[in-house]
Parts: sequence; structure tokens; C-alpha cells
Amino acid sequence: MILKINTLRKSFNDTIAVDIDKYSVEEGEIVGLVGNNGAGKTTFFRLILDLLKPDCGNAVISENITSQTEEWKKITGAYIDDGFLIDFLTPDEYFSFVCKINNISDGEKESKLKRYEHIMNGEICGVNKLIRNLSAGNKQKVGIIAAMLHNPLLVILDEPFNFLDPSSQLAMKKALESYSNETGASIIISSHNLQHTFDLCTRITLLEHGKIIKDGSNTEQKLSKEIEDYFIHQS
Repeated sequence: MILKINTLRKSFNDTIAVDIDKYSVEEGEIVGLVGNNGAGKTTFFRLILDLLKPDCGNAVISENITSQTEEWKKITGAYIDDGFLIDFLTPDEYFSFVCKINNISDGEKESKLKRYEHIMNGEICGVNKLIRNLSAGNKQKVGIIAAMLHNPLLVILDEPFNFLDPSSQLAMKKALESYSNETGASIIISSHNLQHTFDLCTRITLLEHGKIIKDGSNTEQKLSKEIEDYFIHQS
């Protein structure tokens, strides 16, 4: 088990953002977290990553309570938004910084970046442009690639297909699937794109008003149909 949630709750004034008693993610799972705007998906991720203090409960990554130790960061990669980036650096400088703090040599860095060339499409490395001046889609690519450079066993991505054109969405989906298959890593993504979520994820979790209302394997079409029907009835 790579992730375990214990009685995790967070409210903002009278609004319950997250209310999850028990939840876990196994090694190698690719989990799609879906839900309407305001369902609590991003808040859930921020609680896991110790970016928000919960009202009660905790998140445990590989037996480490995230609010009590830094050890879990060695095996975790995440990209929530462009606040994770250092926008006054170029992508090359940022990748070098990420590799340096993770003791990754220049040779390893080049090898790792090469596997993502089909995502970068010649628009990121070597362009001598500050991250702040990149398009939203290319910022997204930089953040996601950087999150995986140190080969984390758990990757958490909030809306990884946002801002990407169709070709880049397909390339990103293939890259995430390949990464999990090759490393055995678990990946948790949130997404409003149900088709990409159904195609990529081995498990789907439906979150609404901070609570998990559906969760199960995506190996059969039944769950996908139930989730599609749920959103149809919500519209």
C-alpha cells in the first residue's frame, strides 16, 4: 500500500471540503479522481501533500504520516498548479535544479528528459525562454515532467490534461501509462476529461461534496457507465 487515508476532514467555514474516513491506493494503481467543480479534489490533494492542515486525520505515504516527516517526499512527485514551478528559471534551469536536489547526474538528467521528448515537442528544452513566458500548456508539461524526474513511487497530478492540445493530451496519457508500467509507480490524477480518465486509469474514484460516493476497478465498462450516468443526472 503506497497511500492510506485515515479520517481525513477539512472544512472552510461552514463548507465541508473533504470528509473521507478510509481510503487507500495500492502499488501500481492508476487512479482517476473525478467530480464536479467544488467536489474537493484539489483540497484532497493538498491535504495529502501537507500543503493544507486538516481539521482531523492524516495521510500516510509508504508508512510516513505526511504532516510529521519529510521522508515521503523522496518517493512522491506532484504537480497541482504553476505555483509548483520556479517561473524566473528557464525549463532547462528548472530541470537541472530538480535533478540537483534529487542527486541526479547530468547524464541521468539527459536520459530521463529524452523519454519525454514526444511531450515537449521541441518547445521546452533549449528554447531559452523563462517558464513565466511559456504557454499554459507548456508550463503544465514542465511541471509534470519535473514531478517524475526522480522516479517517484507515487505521482499526484491535478488536471494533467488541462491546457494541452489534443496531440499533447494523447502523448501525456501514453507517457503516464508507460511510466507506471515501467516503474510500478502509483499515479493519482484528477480530471474533468472522463474519456481520458477511463482510458488511462485502472481505478476510478468519484468525489462529491468532499465524500467518496463511488470507487472501484475500471476493468469493466459497468463502472464507467455508472459514472457517466451520474454526471448526466447532475446536469
